Amino acid sequence: MSVKAKTASAPAYFSVWDLHAYYGESYIVQGVSFNVHEGEILALLGRNGAGKTSTLRAISRLDDPMVTHGEIWLDHQHLHSMKSHEAAKAGMALVPEDRRIIQGLTVEENLQLAQIVEPVGWSLERLYDLFPRLGERRKQEGTTLSGGEQQMLAIARALARDVKVLLLDEPYEGLAPVIVDEIENTLNIIKEQGITTVIVEQNAVRALNLADRAVILDTGSVVFDGSAQEVLDNEALRAEYLAI
Repeated sequence: MSVKAKTASAPAYFSVWDLHAYYGESYIVQGVSFNVHEGEILALLGRNGAGKTSTLRAISRLDDPMVTHGEIWLDHQHLHSMKSHEAAKAGMALVPEDRRIIQGLTVEENLQLAQIVEPVGWSLERLYDLFPRLGERRKQEGTTLSGGEQQMLAIARALARDVKVLLLDEPYEGLAPVIVDEIENTLNIIKEQGITTVIVEQNAVRALNLADRAVILDTGSVVFDGSAQEVLDNEALRAEYLAI
């Protein structure tokens, strides 16, 4: 079964056009294209090895994988010639699977460091309103938090900068369902603030129930681009590309 991917025709709020990238000699991202509207949540899905994380890393302009071709647009800015720190200043924020909380720094110091780099994001008070647990633990070393709290801190640290697009790589990994519920509630609040989110998640059903739209990858290429509900309603599509 194959579902033809839609081709971008003009820059949307956030657009990826014909993105190609390699890890060493391995051709991982093979012409990925999609558009995301402002304030939309997009689930980027696929089986293990489909190229989801590589696509996120290529979009955020990290050195690995190496991008060889493609265009990335955010709010009418072209990011494809930018370095990762320049893309971050333009409003791109990647929350990696390992969260990368800085050892030896408290919760508040992790957030303050992000604000020093980019002092026009959310205030500490606003972040603590969104994540009350972090406010309660602001003086605790970040790496001693629970897994769910570290995920909250990683998202809060991204919001401490001037974020337009939030890229989340496996945010539910290893978390209890009740904590996932909290994070999803937070992502819906973030959506209400107009922030666009792209989420890569192995728990595809949860991601689809959260998302407005879905893009499915198979061996580095887009095989479906449409509404999340279409995927939930299409048993054959889920079985072939998501094994659910």
